[in-house]
Amino acid sequence: MGSLIEINDTLKISKERGFPPALTLEVHLKHPEESRIFLRQAFFFWNKDERLYLRPPARVFLVEEIDGKWLYWGNASVVEQTIKEGKTEGVYRITKLYIPEFQREITIEESPAGKSYFAAAPRSFQ
Repeated sequence: MGSLIEINDTLKISKERGFPPALTLEVHLKHPEESRIFLRQAFFFWNKDERLYLRPPARVFLVEEIDGKWLYWGNASVVEQTIKEGKTEGVYRITKLYIPEFQREITIEESPAGKSYFAAAPRSFQ
């Protein structure tokens, strides 16, 4: 009967599905400049379901999923993707990493209700 393919502007992945294991919030908060080593590196990812990610030069938001919560990290380019048998996999490059203060704000403002890694409520008008 066909399948449902979602078009995404957000690459939300856990460490198990391809988020760089060495990129941690703890280190980023103490020494944000050390996170620069991850810029432009290629990383493999996979996700359940069939998802079509925006292609370069468009960016996607890079979000780490931690125990069901969303933590925004910056932007990425999905440079390769394959959709097969109900699964999406591919390669992405990190193109921008947020400074910790902005990372906190965008995570609070842009995460779906109840999904923000930080326990604060959005302050934007909606």
